[in-house]
Amino acid sequence: MGVVCATARRVRRATIGGVTTPPSPHDDTSGPTVVPVADEAPGTVDRTDVIAAAVKELAWWCVRLLVIGITAFAAWWGLGLMGQALLPLALALIISTVLITPTAWLRRAGVPAGLASMVVILTSFSIAGSVVFFVAPDVVRQSHTLYYQAVQGIQQLELWLQGPPLNARAEDLERWFSDGAAWLQQRMGLIAGQVFAGLGMAGSVIVNLMVITVLTFFFLKDGSRFLPWLTHVTGHKAGRHLAEVLTRCWNTLSGFIRAQALVSLVDAVFIGAGLVMLGIPMALALATLTFIAGFVPIVGAVVAGLVAVLVAFVSHGMTHAIIVTVLVIVVQQLEGNVLSPLLQSRAMNLHPVIVLLSVTVGGAQFGIPGAFFAVPVAAMIAVIIRYLGELIDWKTGEINAEDLYRATHPDDIHPKTGGTAPTTPTTPPGTHHPAAKPTQAPEVPTQPRD
Repeated sequence: MGVVCATARRVRRATIGGVTTPPSPHDDTSGPTVVPVADEAPGTVDRTDVIAAAVKELAWWCVRLLVIGITAFAAWWGLGLMGQALLPLALALIISTVLITPTAWLRRAGVPAGLASMVVILTSFSIAGSVVFFVAPDVVRQSHTLYYQAVQGIQQLELWLQGPPLNARAEDLERWFSDGAAWLQQRMGLIAGQVFAGLGMAGSVIVNLMVITVLTFFFLKDGSRFLPWLTHVTGHKAGRHLAEVLTRCWNTLSGFIRAQALVSLVDAVFIGAGLVMLGIPMALALATLTFIAGFVPIVGAVVAGLVAVLVAFVSHGMTHAIIVTVLVIVVQQLEGNVLSPLLQSRAMNLHPVIVLLSVTVGGAQFGIPGAFFAVPVAAMIAVIIRYLGELIDWKTGEINAEDLYRATHPDDIHPKTGGTAPTTPTTPPGTHHPAAKPTQAPEVPTQPRD
């Protein structure tokens, strides 16, 4: 309808009383031009001209969308090729969103930037190492017991299958287990190869950890210089838009990480406490797994819950497995209906369907890292789309300049000399920054670009 209306305005150039009606300043003249028919009555347009112009306009839009689609596919293909190289950079950014706040506290207290960044990183490593130190012995100590309990659990499962209502025959069960053992033996070579390949990747993992540590250090130490540099390189008009979008993306990413960490911590505490009260082995390890898996929305909680139920079934039987299942469902319902909407509504503002599709596509294309980064990437794409929508609303007159807001503080783009700490962008999207209330509309092009 919009295409037809714009076309009709261009077509309506009929001669009235020997005077040609001048074009309206609001008409879009970037598309194909239609030659008017002079003998038409005033205010009438031939249907052929309208349809022809609409088809031409549609063809232009198809070409534009095709170019955008090809560009997006090329970006996706390039991302797949450089995924391993970009993974340390992405993880360093994620870690920096968590560590930037304590680093800023130390810098405001007068600690030099490099020393503050190093202290925060070493403290974080100490906390992570302490968790591994307490969890690993528990796993090693109880793994042998859990193995024998798994054998007993398989025997109990075999007896349960032989009873009602399935009444499976012992010969069939023996054949099924024999086929499974044969299938496993045939693939032992492949499994061993994957194990040795994993051991060979240990060196790569160590190198990646070192790269992530170095990148995180420089992000914390020199991250405040990025926006001024970007504004200087791209110019004020483009730089202010890029700075605003990047600041909003940073706020969204840091808000997501903080909210997801709190939600995962609540899940781990409640589920871990329930496992301890039930006497389930490796309760601390399962609670840690629940916390880590919680950073993959929806899917991570399900996987961690299934592992806890499986351990409960192997160690204590069906009754405890059912109790653990109920415990996991109750905690997940509390998290999904109370905590997540309360904490993440302002951080991401994404529909659960978008979250699930993002995790599914990211996991299918890039594995576990793709599932982990899927929701933050989707949230940042949504931030960019919302910002463009705000500019369009201002350009069309639907909102005023006073209705616009900025997440970027002026000191982030033009830092004051002699400061001791950067201004961390913590203003949530959707609010006016007290020191950056816009006094004029953003500088956007006055004419649409083809």
